[in-house]
Amino acid sequence: MTYLDHAATTPLHPDAVAAITEQYMRVGNANSLHGSGRAARRVVEESREALAESLGARPSHVVFTGGGTEADNLAVKGLYWARRAADARRTRILAPKIEHHAVLDTLHWLAEHEGASIDWVPVDAHGRVHPAALDEAIRRGPGPQSVALVTVMWANNEVGTVQPVLDLVAVAHAHDLPIHSDAVQAFGHLPVDFTASGLDAMTVTAHKIGGPIGVGALLLDRKAELTPLLHGGGQERDVRSGTLDTPAIAGFAAAATAAVRERDQEAKRLAQLRDLLIDEVLDAVPDAVLSGDPDRGPEARLPGIAHFCFPGCEGDSLLLLLDAQGIECSTGSACSAGIAQPSHVLLAMGVPSQLARCSLRFSLGRTSTTEDVETLVEALPAVVDRARSAGLS
Repeated sequence: MTYLDHAATTPLHPDAVAAITEQYMRVGNANSLHGSGRAARRVVEESREALAESLGARPSHVVFTGGGTEADNLAVKGLYWARRAADARRTRILAPKIEHHAVLDTLHWLAEHEGASIDWVPVDAHGRVHPAALDEAIRRGPGPQSVALVTVMWANNEVGTVQPVLDLVAVAHAHDLPIHSDAVQAFGHLPVDFTASGLDAMTVTAHKIGGPIGVGALLLDRKAELTPLLHGGGQERDVRSGTLDTPAIAGFAAAATAAVRERDQEAKRLAQLRDLLIDEVLDAVPDAVLSGDPDRGPEARLPGIAHFCFPGCEGDSLLLLLDAQGIECSTGSACSAGIAQPSHVLLAMGVPSQLARCSLRFSLGRTSTTEDVETLVEALPAVVDRARSAGLS
């Protein structure tokens, strides 16, 4: 198997496996007062400290969740409800259309059920939000006093474009507006510092960095007002009730520590491997179109993502033909896999609908090698030819 879908999920890091396994051999609810409960609580709080250190945050900023999707829902819905409750005029939410479906579908739900008005902030042809565009969006219509929150992802999960987060935060705060960022793809590949960013809320998850599936975190500034989604035992400072998954949290912290420790060296290696993949694919299929920012620097695009459109091919056909040869990739976000429609990210970037249906994402990770790239490039021309013979439906 040649695995080129690390942006969907990546193999467990050995440090995470060790941490999880150790905790699975123990018993204890972190909210119990007896010895086993106190031992579990100690693991949770030490993990919270380790994760906070990895993210340039205070332990009190970390709210553990069941994954990135829950953290995005908690941030967007929670901030919206709290801001609207304080001032009924605050019903506008500003976001670009390139967001992950965990944010996009949350926005659509709020619009359909909670009276929210979604103002879409435009992106350029590379998928980047410009601060001036955000400022203009905030000022238009009823103005800043009608805005509940801003949400902009740190780095795009399909094309790899990195956003100017510090500048966007400055624009939002100039209007006294809270801003959230989904940093799921950025964490572990870029320097992500919650405190330095100035963000009010930020989403991360474990399984993108070598931790277990099913655990994530919302980084939440202590001054941010947020209405909870879940009610129950009052865990996580009453923001997210529910029994804490101590083994998963320990694995998350171990993976985060390892990811930050190895980040600079690994990001350099992956960027070189990504550049090799890009160059080889463009040589093998000359009319392939590279998506995202042509600048391959760390401030422009993620080190491990290469996204292409192959004119005349259905993306799903390409994916299945490659899969038949043991090469695993994706047509975009794993959360929308199997849905026969163009990528919403590419459409927001101005890519024509027909071309947007012809896309594949190759994403690299810790286990990726030069041999993986060579295997892909050897198989790709024949696969593209076969997909083109089938044509676009």
